[in-house]
Amino acid sequence: EASNLGKIRVIDKAVPNKNPIKPDKFKNILFGSFFGLILGIGISALIEILDGSIKSVNQVERRGLTILSLIPAIKSSDKNRKTKKYIYKNINVQQLQRRLITHEDPKSPISESYRSLRTSLMYTKENNNENNIILVSSPGPGEGKTTTIANLAITYANLGKKTLLIDSDLRKPVLHNVFKLDKSPGLTSCLIGDTSYKKIINKSEVENLDIITSGIIPPNPSELLDSSNMIDFIDNVRKEYDIILFDSPPLIAVTDASVIFKHVDQFCLVVRAGVTQRGALERVVSLTTQAGIKITGVIMNAITQEHSYGYGYYYNYYQYYYGDEK
Repeated sequence: EASNLGKIRVIDKAVPNKNPIKPDKFKNILFGSFFGLILGIGISALIEILDGSIKSVNQVERRGLTILSLIPAIKSSDKNRKTKKYIYKNINVQQLQRRLITHEDPKSPISESYRSLRTSLMYTKENNNENNIILVSSPGPGEGKTTTIANLAITYANLGKKTLLIDSDLRKPVLHNVFKLDKSPGLTSCLIGDTSYKKIINKSEVENLDIITSGIIPPNPSELLDSSNMIDFIDNVRKEYDIILFDSPPLIAVTDASVIFKHVDQFCLVVRAGVTQRGALERVVSLTTQAGIKITGVIMNAITQEHSYGYGYYYNYYQYYYGDEK
């Protein structure tokens, strides 16, 4: 009775299914790749929308501005070099002195960019006077205007031009730190009538380059720069120098640079890639247009390969041209 199978019959033998029901790896990879791509594009677009800084040359040219030169980003000095750093009012003096790249390393691609800037300014000059007054400013702070004007002054001096570099930033002056000079007496001493302009001129280590520091910070910088003494000062130095460069405060912050506009022949605007805001640039363009001031051109500072198409090729060709001097 126990061995009787009854009415049960084996129709077919059970075949084990070796493919698991879950998870479906193919579908998971397909959907994961699709949604991951969509999510990545969405996040990138969101970051681009939220980041309002200038990143490319096209963003500047679309506003009708001319690019005078592309200045590569200056890397920090050699880590193995054991030099002491001095901090003066939250300013790293070693980094500032490193910015004199045209004097420190005249054959570098960065130095060649500053020479290219000098050439662009010479060809965009409208007047035929031998001497030339150039104002360099930026929309906001920390965009490299002091670095740019210091290196530009050195390139003019190396060309044999008698060059005068003036620190007209009477709020947060920096040039005296860069060139290791005393801040006072300086420009303010001459403008208030305490001393003559010849006594505030400082010789630099670079031949043909003289520097006038800011002097003591006054309570009324704009009024001093717009005074009759300022007109007399410019008339005097124009007679003695071929190139006069003014380092001024940012345009958005204060009106000091706007006061000097009427005395200059060329005005250069420094824009730092990834730092200068699009709104700030548009505001500067609007201010200069309303005042009837022509922007000679824009200097794109701290450019890297991600900011300028073709920059890597330029750097490689330049290195090949100079060769390996080791």
